[in-house]
Amino acid sequence: MNFGSSTLNRFLLGLAILMLSVSVEKLMTAAQNQNPSKVRSKISIYDLASKSVRVVYAADKLWEAPNWSPDGKYLLANSGGALYRFVLDANGKAQPEKLALDAAYECNNDHGLSPDGKRLAFSAKYGSSQESQAFVASSDGAKPRLLTPNHPSYFHGWSPDGKWLAFVAERGGHFNIFRIPVGGGSEQRLTSSAVYDDGPDYSPDGKWIYINSNRSGSWDIWRFPAEGAGPGDGKAERVTSDELEDWFPHPSPDGKWLVFLSFPKGTPGHDVKTNVQLRMMPMPQRAAHVERSDAGSIQVLTQFFGGQGTINVNSWSPDSRKFAFVSYELLP
Repeated sequence: MNFGSSTLNRFLLGLAILMLSVSVEKLMTAAQNQNPSKVRSKISIYDLASKSVRVVYAADKLWEAPNWSPDGKYLLANSGGALYRFVLDANGKAQPEKLALDAAYECNNDHGLSPDGKRLAFSAKYGSSQESQAFVASSDGAKPRLLTPNHPSYFHGWSPDGKWLAFVAERGGHFNIFRIPVGGGSEQRLTSSAVYDDGPDYSPDGKWIYINSNRSGSWDIWRFPAEGAGPGDGKAERVTSDELEDWFPHPSPDGKWLVFLSFPKGTPGHDVKTNVQLRMMPMPQRAAHVERSDAGSIQVLTQFFGGQGTINVNSWSPDSRKFAFVSYELLP
């Protein structure tokens, strides 16, 4: 077939556009496949004494981020933008009971009950906001109240005295850690470096906030005083420093243990599902230093297919003997 130059140019341009469109579609599909939602979810409990895992609920839909109620009687988890309570029966099994939260709140996997169990903090899209904001409601989901007008904002932890919420927020193009009074007021910045911080959770004595951050060049666990990391984040201390990518540190209620989620080396973020580890180390009792290796004190508890949604928020039982998490299986 003999093409004229203009016809050939149009053909080549059309072919280039088609190839670009296919490439973009493949990239979007690949990105979606990094965090699949067509999964079987297993809400599970890890027992520290027996080193065993027990599945308390499983379903062929996406469930995420269990919390344990302060009285130890139920778990709280999210699915499909709603929050559910799982009351544990005598056999250790549970069925979801939807909270009385208005369906207009599109909840994500950042939520948690207050230390006294009377209030619920959660993150959701609501109304005209197309980004996450933090809210406080009664423990049953009634009477929600907006705490963070600025967005995006993602709740992560209650202070032990129940007076503050720690949350991560994007401000000025970077994700840093903030706190805000539960009774209402202005948000207070706690870290300020041009990095990505996430997952703030208070130590049970209220003195420290533990986070994960890429400020060292990889994802590691860090901590800083609860009042803030100071000018230039000079008071921030690195806690883990091995080759794995560590996320979502959760101190046990008795102050003895720190459990966290570890992704394979080089995993760029947490919005994926892959082969992961739940690891645990003794809570640091002295200042942590970059030069100090914690590899010897870190133990691998269990390995499975998980990631986003596995343990985004604190899930320890009140007696510090167990914690809850979610593992996943891909569905065809």
